[in-house]
Amino acid sequence: MVPSVSDRRQRRSNDPITALHYQLAHTRYHGGFDALVLVDQAGALVAGAGAWPLCEELAAFAPLLSDEPSRPQGEPSEILRLRPYVQLQTLRFQGVTVLLAARSMAPEAVEGHLAIAAAGCLRILASASSLAA
Repeated sequence: MVPSVSDRRQRRSNDPITALHYQLAHTRYHGGFDALVLVDQAGALVAGAGAWPLCEELAAFAPLLSDEPSRPQGEPSEILRLRPYVQLQTLRFQGVTVLLAARSMAPEAVEGHLAIAAAGCLRILASASSLAA
């Protein structure tokens, strides 16, 4: 597939998982994230960008971080350690909920880039869905 003149994307793939990785890697680079992952509600990694162990950890804890603390005694230490550095965005696509999680040591700079990544992920998922139909 040849990109159009106005298309800014330099790497592309017809494979949705590879395309999601490219989207996340691009956003991770420009947003300065340590890791950026797309996960299902059970914490299974769908796609990610960053050091693999960090992506796996972020994926596993993302569903727990998305819930408000429910324990009166507070949160487990791992969640307390991660919470200040993780920003989450919930995405809904065709009745399925997934989480986009970003870890950054400067979380105040994340929000705009997280919205860009979310839009890209939804575009890729919609494109993959239309191809499968």
